[in-house]
Amino acid sequence: MSKKSNLKTTESPSLYNSLEKMSAGEILMNINKEDHKVATSVSLVIPKMGKLIPLIVDRMKEGGRLFYIGAGTSGRLGIVDASECPPTFGVEHGRVIGLIAGGIRKAVEFAEDNEELGWQDLESHDITEKDTVIGIAASGTTPYVIGAIRRARQHGNLTACICCNENSPLAAEAEHPIEIIVGPEFVTGSTRMKAGTAQKLALNMISTSVMIQLGRVKGNKMVDMQLSNNKLVDRGIRMLMEELNIDQGKAEKLLNEYGGVRKAIENYKA
Repeated sequence: MSKKSNLKTTESPSLYNSLEKMSAGEILMNINKEDHKVATSVSLVIPKMGKLIPLIVDRMKEGGRLFYIGAGTSGRLGIVDASECPPTFGVEHGRVIGLIAGGIRKAVEFAEDNEELGWQDLESHDITEKDTVIGIAASGTTPYVIGAIRRARQHGNLTACICCNENSPLAAEAEHPIEIIVGPEFVTGSTRMKAGTAQKLALNMISTSVMIQLGRVKGNKMVDMQLSNNKLVDRGIRMLMEELNIDQGKAEKLLNEYGGVRKAIENYKA
């Protein structure tokens, strides 16, 4: 494929035709068949993510933040990943931030087509050179994201992108382009499907790896998770029982006393 045709990967015609004539079972089987390709595509970019993650960790250890910026499905995926970091890993709100073209509450017409708005949104958070900015765009052609990454790189930020086309304008602007090529969507151009799944997998991998390397996991346990509901309190009790080899009553007492799994472990005296 030429570079020109590669840019159209996410808009390429579906490998399937006459979808409306398929039974429900056929639709589901074919969607699942396409989804199986996503994990393989993600595995091909692990070396690139592996180079990026230590750089993010180093900046965050110095007080830097991690920004995701995107539009549409891509932007929403970034917001979801950012919003899950505080309750899962106990990091302060505002250490991982998701930004979406036009804002999450009220859509702004053509916001994603404005190259200046992305950087303006980053500036509203008092972005510094210690911060990392990851642009997310399935096509790699979204002006809002391209402009944000270009200006962030000029500003001295660590920049990366997650996209699903090769040789895209976005990838050209980012220091660390992560191009996950998943091929045509089951429904032509519906990048909330395979492309969205690929982006979600990549975001899971990046944020989880960063948080582990920042010391937010002990063994394989989320010892800094926020105890915000009964399910998580029960999980915390089980963690303490297993880690400290104590009974449920003692574990519950420790959790109540110290308010968190990590503090309970650190202060426990057998």
